[in-house]
Amino acid sequence: MSPPHRPCSRRFFAAAHIVAAPAAASGPTGNTTAVDWDATLAFRRHLWAHGLGVAEAMDTAQRGAGLDWPAAAELISRTAAEAGAVGGDLVCGAGTDQLTGPATLPDVLAAYEEQLAHVERHGARAVLLASRALAATARSPEDYQHVYGELLRQARSPVILHWLGPAFDPALGGYWGSDDRATATDTLLAVVAARPHQVDGVKISLLDVAHEAALRRRLPPGVRCYTGDDFHYPELIAGDEHGHSDALLGVFDPLAPLAAEALRALDDRGPEAFRAVLDPTVELARHLFAPPTRHYKTGVVFLAWLAGHQRRFTMAGGLHTARPLAHLARAHELAARLGLFPDPEAAAARMASLLTPAGA
Repeated sequence: MSPPHRPCSRRFFAAAHIVAAPAAASGPTGNTTAVDWDATLAFRRHLWAHGLGVAEAMDTAQRGAGLDWPAAAELISRTAAEAGAVGGDLVCGAGTDQLTGPATLPDVLAAYEEQLAHVERHGARAVLLASRALAATARSPEDYQHVYGELLRQARSPVILHWLGPAFDPALGGYWGSDDRATATDTLLAVVAARPHQVDGVKISLLDVAHEAALRRRLPPGVRCYTGDDFHYPELIAGDEHGHSDALLGVFDPLAPLAAEALRALDDRGPEAFRAVLDPTVELARHLFAPPTRHYKTGVVFLAWLAGHQRRFTMAGGLHTARPLAHLARAHELAARLGLFPDPEAAAARMASLLTPAGA
């Protein structure tokens, strides 16, 4: 497979969902990790075919959806092999979620090192995920600088640093050692400035346009800003006279065809044409990411089912039940309006099959 378009204006990664095998739908509190590997890897080929990169084993897209570290490690190895076979662009999350109880700072560092080594052993580049364990253990900005400094020293190739805000995960409040956003930003930038050649970019998921635009102006030359803002991505990617954001977004999972079209428009005709394609998608994105934002993945998997990328609407741990039917019906309506379904009639029939048993 050769992607039809290699974008030159921006780098786009989609945080791709996993397709759960039927056994994974064990109920809303379950934590099984049975994966339909054929459908999961086929979806990654779908993203690559549109010219997008894949962000694998990410926190909110997968590990917050019932995927534990052993399953994430297998996902990374399988997707890395697939990326090598088809020439797909790939980054993979490295975190600390194998820690299950109270931890020390050395424990956190060792957990990161284990996952970083696994990602790099399979030939992928790492996204250093924001760590709940580090947020609970660190007592100062210097603790963050120590842990990340050690990881950057060890990394074989430049990594992406990830700042995930409490809207996505309340346990990450006060990340980088402060509840004050300006102080936390200074700590992040100090980490980058210490080893800029080891940082490909920083991924910002704070849902704050002004903050992201200001932060990216302060990054060293050659260090990218990847937006993780699923509410304001068109304007952040289009940029301004001072620069632009690249993208690593969960919403690009269902929006892959339109994201690819927008990138082509940006390459060929500029920001105005780009926004003409992508601005109309924001209503769907904001609906999918409505509070509680962490449940956005339910809508993403639902749309993948409607689009025919998987045979069942199931998620690990029964998380397909996390959104009410009215929310899903509105997601179908907005996605259909955007032309996201290869077979609109089949999508409508699947929607009807979901509503009928509930008497809707």
